[in-house]
Amino acid sequence: MFAILARRLALLAALLVAAIVVSPDRSEAAEPDKLNIAIILSAGIDNGWDGTLIEALERVKATKPHGLDITWKYTDPLWGDDAGDAMRLFAESGQYDVIWAHSTYSDQVKKLKDEFPDILFVVVGSGNEGLGGNQYWVYKRVHEPAYLLGYAAGKLSKSNKLGSVGTFPADDVNDEINAFFAGAKAANPAIERTVAFIESWYDPAKAAEYTSAQIATGADLIFQLTGNFKPCEEAKILCFGNFQDQHSFSPSTVLSSTVAHWDPDIIWVVDAWWAHKAEGKPYAGNTDKHWFLMKDGGASMAPYRDLEAKLPENIRAEVEDLKARIIAGSFEVPIDVSDPKAAK
Repeated sequence: MFAILARRLALLAALLVAAIVVSPDRSEAAEPDKLNIAIILSAGIDNGWDGTLIEALERVKATKPHGLDITWKYTDPLWGDDAGDAMRLFAESGQYDVIWAHSTYSDQVKKLKDEFPDILFVVVGSGNEGLGGNQYWVYKRVHEPAYLLGYAAGKLSKSNKLGSVGTFPADDVNDEINAFFAGAKAANPAIERTVAFIESWYDPAKAAEYTSAQIATGADLIFQLTGNFKPCEEAKILCFGNFQDQHSFSPSTVLSSTVAHWDPDIIWVVDAWWAHKAEGKPYAGNTDKHWFLMKDGGASMAPYRDLEAKLPENIRAEVEDLKARIIAGSFEVPIDVSDPKAAK
C-alpha cells in the first residue's frame, strides 16, 4: 500500500515539475496568443489511439489557428484515481487552458469541471457521459474506411471467410468491425465472418492465438485491431491495420489500414476555447456523441504502398469509386454498433 502511495506521489510531483517547466507566459492580452493543453493518455504514444492524437496536434500547431502558439504536455498512461489526481494537479497549476483526457474519463472530469469553470475539459470515445458545460465529448469513428477495407477483402477472399480480432467490444469498436463485414458482404454475399476480442488494449500473445485460430478455420484475410501481424506473416496472408497506417509494422502483409485524423476534433475544441476566452462566450459542451466523417477530414484509408499490386486494378477502381461516393455524401455507410460476434 505504501509503495503504491509513494509511486502516485512521485508521479504527481513529476507532473507538477513539468507544469512549471512548460508553463506559458500568461499575458493579460484581450486576445490570447498561447494555448496550453494537458493530455491524459490511456495507452501511450506507441499505440494508434494516442499516437495519432499527438501527430494531429503537430499538424494543427503548424497552422496556428487564431494565431495561437499551441503547446502541450502529455502523461504516461493513467486510469482511475491516478488520472483524476493528474487532472487536478494540471488544473490547480493554473498553467493549462484545456485538459484533454483521451479516453473514458468523464467520471474524473465530473469531479473537477465545476470547480474549474474556465478550463475546457475533453473526454474521448465510448463509455463517457455527456456532461455539457465545459466538458466536450470527442468521438472518433473510422467505420467508413473500414467499410472500404471490407469491400476490398470481400473481392480478394478465395475462401469466402474473413476474420477480425478486436480489443474490447464497444460502440466505437463494434461500428468499424461491422462496417468491415458489411463492405465485404456488399462485395461478396458469400462471405462468412469470424470475430474475437482479446479483452485487453495490449496482449500480443492472445492476439496471436485468436488470429491463428481464425486462419486455421479458413480465414484468408484478417482485419487486425490489436496490432499483431505475426500470424498473418507466418500464414502468408494479407491483413488490414487499424487507426493508423500500419504498413511499416508488417510490410509483407498490411495491405491498408483505417486511419484516424483528430485534426478537425482539435480545431473544434480550439474554436470553442477561443470563443470563450477571446469573445466571452459560455462553454457549450455537447451532451451527445460528436464525430467527423471522412468528408470532414476525420478519417481516411491508408495507401496500399508497395502491396498495391496485390489488389487487382479493377478492384482498386471499385474501391476508389466507392470512396469518392462516401466523401461526396452520395453513399452512406450505416453505423451498426451491435455485437459483431453475434452476427453471421
